[in-house]
Amino acid sequence: MSPTQPTFCTLAATVMASLLLATGAGHAAVSADEAAQLKGKLTPLGAEKAGNKDNSIPAWTGGLTQAPAGYKNGEPRPDLFAGEKPLLTINAKNMAAHADKLSDGVQALMKKYPDFNIEVYPTHRSAAAPQWVYDNTFKNATRAKTIEGGYGVEGAYGGIPFPIPKDGYEAIWNQRLAWRGGNFSMPMRVWVVTGDGQRSMASGGVQTLRQAYYDPNSSLEKFDGYYQYGKLVVDAPGSKAGEAILALDGVSEAAPRGLWQYLVGQRRVRKAPSVAYDTPDSVTSGIGLFDEAFTLFGPIDKHELKLVGKKELYIPYNNNRAARAKVDELLTPRTLNPAQVRWELHRVWEVEATLISGKRHVIPKRRYYLDEDTWQIVLFDGWDAKGQLWHTNYSLMLTAPDIPAVSNMTMWGGYDLQTGAYYLNMASNELPRQYEVKPPIPRSFFSPEALSNEGSR
Repeated sequence: MSPTQPTFCTLAATVMASLLLATGAGHAAVSADEAAQLKGKLTPLGAEKAGNKDNSIPAWTGGLTQAPAGYKNGEPRPDLFAGEKPLLTINAKNMAAHADKLSDGVQALMKKYPDFNIEVYPTHRSAAAPQWVYDNTFKNATRAKTIEGGYGVEGAYGGIPFPIPKDGYEAIWNQRLAWRGGNFSMPMRVWVVTGDGQRSMASGGVQTLRQAYYDPNSSLEKFDGYYQYGKLVVDAPGSKAGEAILALDGVSEAAPRGLWQYLVGQRRVRKAPSVAYDTPDSVTSGIGLFDEAFTLFGPIDKHELKLVGKKELYIPYNNNRAARAKVDELLTPRTLNPAQVRWELHRVWEVEATLISGKRHVIPKRRYYLDEDTWQIVLFDGWDAKGQLWHTNYSLMLTAPDIPAVSNMTMWGGYDLQTGAYYLNMASNELPRQYEVKPPIPRSFFSPEALSNEGSR
């Protein structure tokens, strides 16, 4: 046997290591030397601090951390860049020249609707977080690891778990545990537009979220594994008023997901395991799927996650103007009004989700794009079993320097490229309150009993 020829044991070990990598089965935390980059060439959350070669993406210099003068918590946030003009407009006629910086979904919309375009503005790296989030992110870098084949995480608290990710599982956990502001409530409306251009309000109500993972008064040692509690109580239209959904999400099997639903017709709270995966989302009248809510909702263990890499992409960003637009101004018969949506060039992480053999999902392939500065999904596309692009989804990314944060929790939605229908969820347009930061919300508020009381009012 040649000294360079691997033995059977060596081959087996190599194959096993490859399988573990492919299935996302637990990476060790990064070394102290790697983590030191978070205090050097990387931002405290793991993005490249430097701009790109031509400075069309500028360097990150700390983000926006000061509330506008006179701003009060919960008010609609002002357009922070109101005086700027678009640098360029991209449409079906010139998209080929920019194809390397356009998602498949955006290109498909341009091909389907010749009047659809994106207006590209100067890039502002406005993302920021409190110092204690940066400090916890630095700690997480050398202590956090994925478990349960990549679908669980341990050793993380109060910051981005994997600021220097090694695979798609770590990147998606960064999205799940991204900083969005802790506790908040959002009066919201869900607007749907059918393929023939008819608009209606599918749902309205109040969404309340407690990000327990980001409780500054707790710690990793005290953390019980439930990173987020969410409750939606519907108050409109009249046919849905009183319906409610409660979701408790954990970081591992030790904190199993809890889902309950209150339906007015049944007048009782029941467990709702079907509020997940590819079940049509009743909140959006079935145009979207439940696992597309908030750009990613519930378990996605039917897909293998691959970290493709980083690229420059035109994405919706700093969209406070869109959040303040009149409903008639923002929602047009085929798409969101291009004149109201701000696009910028940013670096994103690309994660590809592919259906695992033997599993079932109506969208067997997805491609997620995560903003490098926040780790939040901004765009993602989904292909059907025939390999045809079907869903293209977006978040309009609200900038809230008063928190400070940039969040994908408001104004997100999706297009059905096959039927022509689309929706906008979590919209506060024309409502008096928007993404209001709250003090710590008692866990009792997120109980099935409290859900029953609110839903039956």
